[in-house]
Amino acid sequence: MRRLIGSHDLLFVTLDTLRHDVAAELAAAGRTPNLARLLPGGRWERRHTPASFTYAAHQAFFAGFLPTPTTPGPHPRRFAAAFPGSESTSDDTWVFEEPDVVTALAGAGYHTVCVGGVGFFNPVSALGRVLPGLFAESHWEPAFGVTNPGCFEAQLDRIETVVAGLDRARPLFLFVNVAALHQPNRHYRAGAEHDSRETHAAALEYVDAHLPRLVAAVTGRGRPCAAILTSDHGTAYGEDGHVGHRIAHEVVWTVPYAEVVLP
Repeated sequence: MRRLIGSHDLLFVTLDTLRHDVAAELAAAGRTPNLARLLPGGRWERRHTPASFTYAAHQAFFAGFLPTPTTPGPHPRRFAAAFPGSESTSDDTWVFEEPDVVTALAGAGYHTVCVGGVGFFNPVSALGRVLPGLFAESHWEPAFGVTNPGCFEAQLDRIETVVAGLDRARPLFLFVNVAALHQPNRHYRAGAEHDSRETHAAALEYVDAHLPRLVAAVTGRGRPCAAILTSDHGTAYGEDGHVGHRIAHEVVWTVPYAEVVLP
C-alpha cells in the first residue's frame, strides 16, 4: 500500500451488511458478473471483520484494522495509525501519525470524499456526523438510505457529479457505503413479504448490475485506482434464532473482501 500513496487514486467500498456466504455463492453461480470481473480469480476472500455493526467496524477500518484473513496471523496491515506495540505492520504498510486514514490521506494531498448510505452517515444526528466529519467532502440524503430500492443508483448519480468536478491533478480518496444489502431488502424480490437470505442475494444482484458506473467514474480520471471492496459485517436471517447483527455469530463476523487495482 505504501508505494501506491500519491500515485494512485483510492476507492474504498463497504457493501454494508453483506454476508460472505451469499457473496461467494452468487459469484460462483455467475449471478454477480460485474463484481466477479474485479475480484482476483473471480472469487471473494473470506475474512473476519473487527466489529459486528457499522459504526464500530468503520472506526476500526479507518484506523487501519481492516477485515483479517481467517488463517492464523499476524497479518500485515495495508495502512495503520501508529501506536506503540503494534505487531501487524510491515515494510509495505503505510504507517501514519494521524488517528485515521482519512485525515492522513488529506495530509498527503488527497481530496477525501464520503458518499454515505446507512444511518450512521445521516448527518441529522451528532452521531451520524462523526464518520462523514472525517472527510473534506461528504454526501448523504434519504435517497441513499436503506428504504430506497434505488439507493445505489442515487449514490452513483452523486458520485458521477462530484468526480466530474474534481481537479484531475489531485489524487482522490473516495469512500462509498452502499446501503442496499441492509434490511429492509425485501423490495428486491417481487412478492417478498419479509427480508431473507434470498432478498439479501437479490440486493447484491441489484448492486452488481450498476457497479460498472462506479468503475467508470473512478477510472476516468487519468490515473490508476487501487480499490478495497468489503463488507463491514454480515447479518442473520434466523440462524440459531438470531435476526440482524451486533451479535457474535459466524454469519455476522465473516465477510467478503477483495483488493484490486482498477485498469
